[in-house]
Formats: sequence, structure tokens, C-alpha cells
Amino acid sequence: MNSSPASARNWTDDPAVRTELRAKIGHAPLALPGVTAVVLDETDRILLVRRSDSGKWALVTGCLEPGEQPETGALREIEEETAILARVDRLLEVSALPLLVCPNGDQVYWFDVTYRCRAQSAGARVNDDESIDVGWFAVDELPDVPERHLAMIKMSFATSSG
Repeated sequence: MNSSPASARNWTDDPAVRTELRAKIGHAPLALPGVTAVVLDETDRILLVRRSDSGKWALVTGCLEPGEQPETGALREIEEETAILARVDRLLEVSALPLLVCPNGDQVYWFDVTYRCRAQSAGARVNDDESIDVGWFAVDELPDVPERHLAMIKMSFATSSG
């Protein structure tokens, strides 16, 4: 067993680190930094993933690695989850999200940074175990997505100032 402290290891990739941390704090609320990406292709279709934990469609989301910049983390999550290379177009929102209680009882307060991104490659596919499907959707043909994700999609099409 690795005896280094949890803070020195990448807890997002190491389930043992998450287990070690939760063993210390139980299900108590934990504040975590996260990212959300609204990824558009050349025809402005939106990239969505169907989550393996809920079966629901969603934008690409994820937890930042220790010391990782949000923009870098968003691009990493897009590639890890969908095999798509992307670039960040602009910041959409920085927000402290309401308490989320996970199915196992863990409580999380996400501090989320949302970006509008543009796909730079083709061939979207399920690229990890967090998703069971990946697809491109026209804005008028979106499946049911979380309300916040729909708001971020709408915001991504709003005219930016500057």
C-alpha cells in the first residue's frame, strides 16, 4: 500500500485515495473544484455524454486534479471522457453549486468553472468508464439534460461582450 499522504497523490484517479479521505471525514460535506464544458462542433452541435452512474445525458464534467488549472482540467476531461481534442473559446460561469448528496451518501459542494469549448478533432466515442454513450446534438434536438446544463448551453450561444 502506498504510504504517501492523500494530498500528494492524485485522488481523482486513485479510488484508494478517495476511500482514505472519506474514512477520515465520513459522508460529511466536502468542497471540490470542478469543471463543466459545453463543447461545440463546426456546425454548433453540442457534445453530450450519457453517464454510467445515472444513465442520463449531460455535459462533460469532472474534478480538477490537485494544482491543475481549470482550463487545462476542462480540456483533459473532454479528451478523457470522449476522445475529443478541444480548445477553450471562453469562460461561461464560475459558480458554487448547491449541496449534492451522492447515491452512497457522500456530500459534495462543487465549485465549478464552466467553459464554452470548440472541438478540434472528430471521432467522439466513449473513452472511459464514466459514460455509456457519447453524441453530438443540435440545440433544438437535445435529450433531457440537467437544468443547469441547459442554462449553460443557452449561455454558450449568447453573444459575448468583447
